[in-house]
Amino acid sequence: MSHANLIHRAAPRPADEADRQRVVDGSGLQAGSRLAELDDIVELLAMICNVPIALVSIVDGERQWFQAKVGLQADETHRDVSFCGHAIMGTDLFVVEDATLDPRFASNPLVTGPPQIRFYAGIPLRIAGGHAIGTLCAIDT
Repeated sequence: MSHANLIHRAAPRPADEADRQRVVDGSGLQAGSRLAELDDIVELLAMICNVPIALVSIVDGERQWFQAKVGLQADETHRDVSFCGHAIMGTDLFVVEDATLDPRFASNPLVTGPPQIRFYAGIPLRIAGGHAIGTLCAIDT
């Protein structure tokens, strides 16, 4: 597959985005804050899945930030390049076997550059009436 003809596809938005965003805003989970209690969960996830990166992400209107992370230096990314923005659209595990071969992600800067994501598996984290506020995800390079 030629990457020259691919255009990055921004993460979609749920139909209930305004309500979802109000839930995120009211959750008490703010960018820059970290929940130390979640660090053990992402470390365990990385170990069980044998991947270098595991995250708890919160997907905001314009970005995703990481409430817990292992194997990644960044504290946030723009929502338009986030895999988690796609994962919150469903109710089950969202898996991308090879991001370089998936037309939604092949030209994504997180695939073509650092951290060079190849595999992604994320499950939506839901609160308050079922709104997905983020994900628990495992990433391989």
